[in-house]
Amino acid sequence: MKFVVATHNEGKLPEIVTIVEGVLGQRAVDMELVSAGSLGLPDPVETGVTFEENALLKARDVAKRTGLPALADDSGLIVDVMGRAPGILSARWSGSHGDDTANMNLLLAQLSDIPDNKRTARFCCAAALVVPVSGGHGSAKSRADEGVLIREARSGQANSADGCFQETVRLGEMKGVVIRAPRGGHGFGYDPIFVPDDQPADHAVGCVHGDVGAVKGSTRMNMDYDASINRREGVRRRTLPLTSAEMTPEEKNAISHRCKAFTALAPAIGELLRTVQ
Repeated sequence: MKFVVATHNEGKLPEIVTIVEGVLGQRAVDMELVSAGSLGLPDPVETGVTFEENALLKARDVAKRTGLPALADDSGLIVDVMGRAPGILSARWSGSHGDDTANMNLLLAQLSDIPDNKRTARFCCAAALVVPVSGGHGSAKSRADEGVLIREARSGQANSADGCFQETVRLGEMKGVVIRAPRGGHGFGYDPIFVPDDQPADHAVGCVHGDVGAVKGSTRMNMDYDASINRREGVRRRTLPLTSAEMTPEEKNAISHRCKAFTALAPAIGELLRTVQ
């Protein structure tokens, strides 16, 4: 069954594919995931005021244009001291959509005078599934307790039979801190300057000169960094916890906001796959 992932971000698509395959396991063999960008679809204007609204907006636009089930997510970084900013504007914080370096540099400049113990933040993600369905004329129906909406599409051109869609949205978050300089070459967006509270289990974090105790979720910001491997103990010992960009894709996906959101969305995807078998 073909699903269109409503993204033009080349870094996001493989991450979503990996997460969905990991969550669904054997059921994922029945899925073919393609990006909206690869189909030449336009990137819709994100007019929502929440992550949930923007995720549904993007998935709904793709479903209307293709008549296929659509997956989308909207995510961003919320810095506590900045009053929920950058939030839904995370991808275009510097004014240039998708310019990760410019976005990071601006945020770091805005936080330059903020002490280390006030740099708490969290990544938030809303993951949405929108499925064209037939026979849905009439007023909108909702199952709010399940986070599922079935509503009549009243704007735009829909390729589905009647413009009615089943919509499901789920949320996930990853807490941590914003450090003072980028570290790591994996991931995208703000990953190089974000240290998650939850760290991979095989990393012992502590001072390699003296204090060697593990400090899971430490928020120390000093830049003495030692990535040496302690082969005798079989663990990597560091003076600092890892940024999201220093983690392997597998390590990041195990704790990420996006993984949590799509894991919560998985039952709806699995139910859809069962209905077409």
